[in-house]
This record gives sequence, C-alpha cells and structure tokens, in this order.
Amino acid sequence: MASRSGCTLPGLVRWLNTGGVSGQDASVASYSVNPHGVAWARRLIDAGQYVLDSGWGQLQPRASAQNAFLKSHSWPEYARWHLGLTDGARDETKARYAFVCGDFRRLHRMGLIACQYRAAEWRHKDIELAAHDLLQRLDARQS
Repeated sequence: MASRSGCTLPGLVRWLNTGGVSGQDASVASYSVNPHGVAWARRLIDAGQYVLDSGWGQLQPRASAQNAFLKSHSWPEYARWHLGLTDGARDETKARYAFVCGDFRRLHRMGLIACQYRAAEWRHKDIELAAHDLLQRLDARQS
C-alpha cells in the first residue's frame, strides 16, 4: 500500500536497510552481461523450453538447488543460467554469476521480468536491456 508521499512499505524497508540511502545511491556491485547466458536464454526460447506463467519468487533457485545442480553439472553449465557476471568476482564461484532467469531446466518469463526489474532498479542498464530483449523475443513467439 502506498502512502500519501508515494512510498511503499517494501521501498521503506529497503531504504532503512541501506541506512537511509536510496538504492541508486547505495554502494552496489557492478555487473557485466554474460554473453553465454544471453545466448543460452535465446536458445531456450527458440526451442520452446520456457514457462510463461510461474510463481518465480518460489521457483527461483535457492542455494540448496544451486548446490545440487553443481554436484552433477559443470560451472559453465551453471553460468549459462545467469544473465550477469559480477565484476571482480572469481570465476567458478556462485558470487560470480547473477540475474538467474531459469530453474536449471527451463527459462521462466517471470525470471526475465525479475531480472529486468532488478537491473532497472539498481541501474545496471546493460543487464536491463539484455533481459528486455529476451522478454521481447519470448513474447514475439506467442503472437
């Protein structure tokens, strides 16, 4: 629910959690587009390996699902499910890969929307645009 000033409760909580600094001013990691992740997402879209409507908040891979995936898959296979790379983080660490958009089986439309929204919120323009382009590609298949 928005207050008269337009501030929402989640926005207020986020503002308080950053010490009263807006998300755009807070010190945040920087990211680069993961070209292998974008190519993989395109491939999944073209192959029809996606979910159009899902509860992404519950389906987004948590640490336990990520660890289980890594037990039987390589780091490059893990990396391709992410649209972003954390600048300065070491390869073959979970910290290196950001903006997950699938559940390690299929791409999720709501995952792309979440990536686009979060990237836009924190002004990671290249990630935002990559997610937007993928979303447009996916939606064009439905027309």
